[in-house]
Amino acid sequence: MINKRIIRVIFMFTLMFIMLIGYMTYFEIFQSEAVHQNPYNKRQWAYEEDITRGSILDRGGVVLAHSQGTERIYSYGPLYSHVIGYNSKIYGKTMLESKYNKYLLGQDILTQVFNLSGDKKVGYDVTLTIDHELQRFAAKRMGGYSGAVVALNPKTGEVLALVSKPDFDPSDQNLVENWINLTESEKFPLLPRATSGLYAPGSTFKIITSAAAVENGLGDEEYMDYGTVKIGNTEFQNYGKKAGGALDLKKAFAISSNTYFCSLGAKLGGEKLLAFAEAFGFNRVFDFDLPLEKSRFPAAKGDEDTAALAIGQGEMLATPMQMAMAAAAVANEGVIMKPHIVKNIKNSLGVTIDETKPQQLYRAMTAQTAEKISQMMVDAVKSGTGTAARISTITVAGKTGTAENEFLGREKNKEHTWFVGFAPAQNPEIVIAVMLEYSGKTGGDLAAPMARDIIMHYFGK
Repeated sequence: MINKRIIRVIFMFTLMFIMLIGYMTYFEIFQSEAVHQNPYNKRQWAYEEDITRGSILDRGGVVLAHSQGTERIYSYGPLYSHVIGYNSKIYGKTMLESKYNKYLLGQDILTQVFNLSGDKKVGYDVTLTIDHELQRFAAKRMGGYSGAVVALNPKTGEVLALVSKPDFDPSDQNLVENWINLTESEKFPLLPRATSGLYAPGSTFKIITSAAAVENGLGDEEYMDYGTVKIGNTEFQNYGKKAGGALDLKKAFAISSNTYFCSLGAKLGGEKLLAFAEAFGFNRVFDFDLPLEKSRFPAAKGDEDTAALAIGQGEMLATPMQMAMAAAAVANEGVIMKPHIVKNIKNSLGVTIDETKPQQLYRAMTAQTAEKISQMMVDAVKSGTGTAARISTITVAGKTGTAENEFLGREKNKEHTWFVGFAPAQNPEIVIAVMLEYSGKTGGDLAAPMARDIIMHYFGK
């Protein structure tokens, strides 16, 4: 009897020991890095007391953030609050300050073992793909509007500008003095709208509907546009109920005919439209340098739902980054390159520790389809709803959008305003998405000229 009890006790202790070893192994492999890098981990702050945190620079070497002792200095105040984020002992770390904390503190095996940074403890410098002058101009051009601007290089995926407004001063002193206002404000200044704001994309989604139509043999559809159309129990209408007359896909895209695209969407069917939305990145996630909200495209419940989704309405929601990626697919022969905002990381001796290489993310459509959509976007800017984006010396391709939202049921003139496009159309170097919240104007009136000015600034015109 006594021997059996001893065996049971030994068995229990052995089992507990095995469970402990198992948990420690699991923690070390799957959890230790997250705990170590947690912005609220006090050991990080103790470590940071003895190190000069690395700087963050733009693609041309402009210093955007640096450290003086333990104080973090943000050279351009609110301009990069939704890109670089903040580094606060009280409120933690966000954005790049959080994502690249380990590098900014110079924490890696090589440095610790071989002391590559010398006797002085200095973190690594992080160089971004951001063009500071473009970022500054885009933010200034937005003025007092809430919304976002995203600019990408479609061939590499480099983020050239990423503006979200309203923004905020990320300095530690300002956070302490204004934290309650920042967290309780109805304007949500802490929300990075470019990457985490979700909005109905409106007619900019017709880029994806058109791609689905071309690749499913409906690119030559002809239609008589009377200004309104009833699908199921729902009546859909053009802006101002304006009739477009006899239309094909090319002309319907240029004038942004809702009735044409609603009918086209119903013909395509919900499953095909969903498949193309997901090919462009909806309902999918990828690893990005900043927090990125997944754009959402629901399964249609019938022709009425499909018709609404085909014109960027219904229950779909997209980030400005997602719609920039949609335009980038057209600009880059149907391929979406993986967006990235960090170019490289170097130690204090100038040795490159890490470097981001261009990488294909999705194949959204064939090159032939992309070429057709590109020409349609050129026509939309030349003679359609996007004429305010025209530049005499550069061929711009684009698509406007004016999207209904939750406020329109009780207030007029609260539409979201969009423009997405790229230039030069023949050999694209820049893709741009402009989204303005509750502006009450059309994409052609407000977002298109804003995009034009940003493109012109980029090319030095």
